Amino acid sequence: QLQLVESGGGLVQPGGSLRLSCAASGFTLDYYAIGWFRQAPGKEREGVSCISNSGGSTNYADSVKGRFTISRGNAKNTVYLQMNSLKPEDTAVYYCAALQGSCPSYYGVEYWGKGTLVTVSS
Repeated sequence: QLQLVESGGGLVQPGGSLRLSCAASGFTLDYYAIGWFRQAPGKEREGVSCISNSGGSTNYADSVKGRFTISRGNAKNTVYLQMNSLKPEDTAVYYCAALQGSCPSYYGVEYWGKGTLVTVSS
């Protein structure tokens, strides 16, 4: 079965950190550029970050630049999103996706994960 599974979400205080993981089963993540997206309550899903299949190219939304870092794990089939200096406005369900095309010039999504909830609150 081909699937992406996110983990690492939870409740964190403002200014805190979390690391999200995206693991694949049934296919190899290295074949794809990978993106992280998020959807806050009442808002549309938005792109947060992406990484090329080689790991040599990354891209970030302006709202997370300097705070979030995307990376590929040394163990294959895992991509991480390190989130530092979290703000209440980062509260959302975070999804990873295997992208069609490259990062940041992708044209669609091949696979979606089911998401992991991040809540930033005191």
